[in-house]
Amino acid sequence: MAASPSTARAINDRFALRLLQDEGPLTATQLKTLTGLSRPTVADLVERLQGSGLVHVVGESGAERRGPNAKLYGIVADRAHLAALDVRTRSVSVTVADLLGTTLAEATVPVGDDHGTGPAVEKAVALLERTVKEAGADRLHSVAVGAPGLIDPATGELRDSSGLPAWHRRLVGVLQERLPAHVLVENETNLAAVAELREGAARDREDFVLLWLGQGVGAAVVLDGRLRRGASGGAGEIGFLPVPGTSGLPSATGCDGGFHELACAAAVGTLAAAHGLDPAGALASGHGPFLDALARRLAVGAAAVVSVLDPGCVVLAGETGHQGGPGLAARVEAELAALSPLRAEVRATALGDAAVLRGALLRARDAAQEQLFP
Repeated sequence: MAASPSTARAINDRFALRLLQDEGPLTATQLKTLTGLSRPTVADLVERLQGSGLVHVVGESGAERRGPNAKLYGIVADRAHLAALDVRTRSVSVTVADLLGTTLAEATVPVGDDHGTGPAVEKAVALLERTVKEAGADRLHSVAVGAPGLIDPATGELRDSSGLPAWHRRLVGVLQERLPAHVLVENETNLAAVAELREGAARDREDFVLLWLGQGVGAAVVLDGRLRRGASGGAGEIGFLPVPGTSGLPSATGCDGGFHELACAAAVGTLAAAHGLDPAGALASGHGPFLDALARRLAVGAAAVVSVLDPGCVVLAGETGHQGGPGLAARVEAELAALSPLRAEVRATALGDAAVLRGALLRARDAAQEQLFP
């Protein structure tokens, strides 16, 4: 069935906006070539998008003769402002950006154990307000929050989780109450996977699993280019995975005894000390016996994931994945090949500590563009 004229216009407009987002400013002739549309259709499209305030002339192309087709059209970046928050156990980081995702201001503050729920929330909100002001933004259109823990797929809310600060959950509610903006929350590991898929180590993959190796241990599953959350939002909770080499078995209320016990930052530090290394610099030391021992541990959890999902690629992220880099990834890949008949390439994160914030910013940008783009 042929699309109605209004539907066809909306499809063409959205396609053109995506091209302008991905390719940067383009002339009408370039839009015609990339879209395959006729010159009159492109002219109408550009006029509509200019009238809606989404596109404006940003300059002229020196490669073409002067005239209407020499004008360069680009998205109006300040049509909407976005914010991304990376909420860790003891800190909050904020990035404020424009509609194209260009960072305008960023900041981080520690949130210690001595902060109660109310003061911790106020400190995080004050940080966001200061960063928005520094960015010169009047108001925010979309805000995405990355936090550890489970996200309820039905409500989109951060669930109460044992072991995580109560202020995490309260912060999301306060932002939703105070801001005239669309506030979203997503698991930090999932956001890191989105960033690696679109801009990082997994740009050439449609199937991969990201292992988050830090104070906590988790995974994000991407299949057919889509993030998979599971029925309850808990896909990737591999810290609870029963594995050999631990003190026992995990429980519904604690991951001690699970893969977490082998791979969390504290466990990595203990392993480093057992090899006579300073935990602070062990991952970058190049110490072969320590890295081999750590790779054997990580391969145990990776093998379980690969055997079930066959993703073909595993990305090591979080503090351990970032600091261990390609050297650790290569060791894990070799150990994994000995444990599983399913081939899986193991890569180190390309975005490092910035992965969660970048993923949150991409999520906020997608939400804003979904509303603003016709």
